[in-house]
Amino acid sequence: MLKNDQLDQWDRENFFHPSTHLAQFARGEAPNRIITGGKGSHITDRDGNRLLDAFAGLYCVNVGYGRPEIAEAIADQARELAYYHAYVGHGTEASITLAKMVLDRAPDHMSKVYFGLSGSDANETNVKLIWYYNNILGRPEKKKIISRWRGYHGSGLMTGSLTGLDLFHKKFDLPLAQVLHTEAPYYYRREDTNMSEAEFVAHCVSELEAMIDREGADTIAAFIGEPALGTGGLVPPPAGYWEAIQAVLNKHDILLVADEVVTGFGRLGTMFGSEHYGLKPDLITIAKGLTSAYAPLSGSIVSDKMWKVLEQGTDENGPIGHGWTYSAHPIGAAAGVANLKLIDELNLIQNAGKVGAYLNKTMSEALADHPHVGEVRGEGLMCAVEFVKDRETRTFFDVADKIGPQVAAALAAEHVIARAMPQGDILGFAPPFCLTHQEVDEIVEKTVRAARSVLG
Repeated sequence: MLKNDQLDQWDRENFFHPSTHLAQFARGEAPNRIITGGKGSHITDRDGNRLLDAFAGLYCVNVGYGRPEIAEAIADQARELAYYHAYVGHGTEASITLAKMVLDRAPDHMSKVYFGLSGSDANETNVKLIWYYNNILGRPEKKKIISRWRGYHGSGLMTGSLTGLDLFHKKFDLPLAQVLHTEAPYYYRREDTNMSEAEFVAHCVSELEAMIDREGADTIAAFIGEPALGTGGLVPPPAGYWEAIQAVLNKHDILLVADEVVTGFGRLGTMFGSEHYGLKPDLITIAKGLTSAYAPLSGSIVSDKMWKVLEQGTDENGPIGHGWTYSAHPIGAAAGVANLKLIDELNLIQNAGKVGAYLNKTMSEALADHPHVGEVRGEGLMCAVEFVKDRETRTFFDVADKIGPQVAAALAAEHVIARAMPQGDILGFAPPFCLTHQEVDEIVEKTVRAARSVLG
């Protein structure tokens, strides 16, 4: 297939790509990939290359590519009613049905769903609701939000501040003052390698307690965390972590926001990560898996406890002053309804748990003796390979060596897509839930080859 060189030129001259080295791309020094199709766990580019997408887009195409059921639901909705707003009690059959379906799957103590378009705007909504909640309760000083280093919660002003990764702060004047960051539950990267897992959990709890004591519990409104770290390294929490953290939050009357943009709707082999790790959040953030990215949609799931206060607030102050033009967009909602039905009908969550366990086991075994693999970790259909200069001393490579991106590029040359994660030489995998054992074998075999081609 001939390249459409005009399209390449238009791309570099007109398109502002996110998370991209802008100058190199504009000069033609960085490659582009123009995607033209997808089916199951594979995508196709304009050159006719068929690639196994072992990261499901951005861990979001959970049901796999090319599902006609979702495409038809979107088309049917667009023909019937492409748009109407959700303000002042307006709704559509799709948005009302999806809210019911989400709450049927959410933890029992959750009450309502507010729909947006992206995980970032859902977390912006969460912050506003937290501040509103404390104002209604007469606690105007209780506004700070504790996040964690290496957490990812979006790219807005507040959500970029909540994100605990340097790339999202540098030169953006972030984080904002109302956001604090505490220790990441990243056992492999603990400062004291002599710590046991239990001692490390105690350390994380101690750091949190110390922060609360320093700042004053009466100034801290909420704690936000992904059940398992996503973009910060695909890191499952150490055993006992969430139980211990929640005890601290409960003691100090601090709300818990579970950011389930990545883990929600099955990625860990359970419907929600909160269920998987025993969390009882006050707010749950959802997005990617809600529609499997067939259309933009996100949500903030509000607990009974918070909802009662929000109702009180409108009795006292009139209608709540928050909304987006595209909140509960009917096309996104129709995609969500079809997506959740498909997840159930095809038993995709069970498959994610079963095939994910096979991926993590097979990857661990295949790279067990590699001198530059420090750790293989994961949970459900999340897996990460962390490369190190010396595994015995846990010495990391120099950032300038770009080992992670090199291995990701070598793997892409083998027609498998994985993601070089930020702040470390970490290769991430988060494939679609329809992944097969045979496709796992291909991913693992080619990852081993890519690692050897870069590191020997």
